[in-house]
Amino acid sequence: MRQMLIVLLLIYSTTGVAAEPARLKEANFPDHWTDGSQVMERKGQIVLTYLWADIYAAALFTQPGITPQQAFNEQLDLRIELFYLRDLNHGDITKASATILKRQQSAAILASLDGPLKKLQASFGDIKRGDRYALDYDPQRGLNIERNGAVIFNSQNQELAKIYLGIWLAPEGLPENLRLNLLAQSP
Repeated sequence: MRQMLIVLLLIYSTTGVAAEPARLKEANFPDHWTDGSQVMERKGQIVLTYLWADIYAAALFTQPGITPQQAFNEQLDLRIELFYLRDLNHGDITKASATILKRQQSAAILASLDGPLKKLQASFGDIKRGDRYALDYDPQRGLNIERNGAVIFNSQNQELAKIYLGIWLAPEGLPENLRLNLLAQSP
């Protein structure tokens, strides 16, 4: 039952308009993010809410002059930061992401990436309120998954990066209005 709730949270959530500014302020996403060698601008930010429960705040960063859609489509530098507003069980998160990926991808693609996906998902632990995760993609380095500033996973598999980032940025992942707001587009 709990797993189904998490899946529903990710599939059918809507933003809580009244709480969103306070939650984004709590997440405290910077206007610019830098890793020392490059600077990226925050383009979009959202709060994922289901019923009255805020799950996480998210922000998307890309290089100046590069739209979020262009960065995703062309696999250019991009960063998604997630600030968790609730405790979540690791198993529930991996099952929810698997459900979304099954909706977005063919069985053949998922089968070809089964090992790398399992490795990526195994890198996560239980999520605690206040945890900050990031999916940071650089075409030279590949995809880094960070937890509270520390890299917990890296893969140079471009297809893995594309489909995993697609949970947030491709159709049939987040609810469409949230995805478009994250991509800094009008819903």
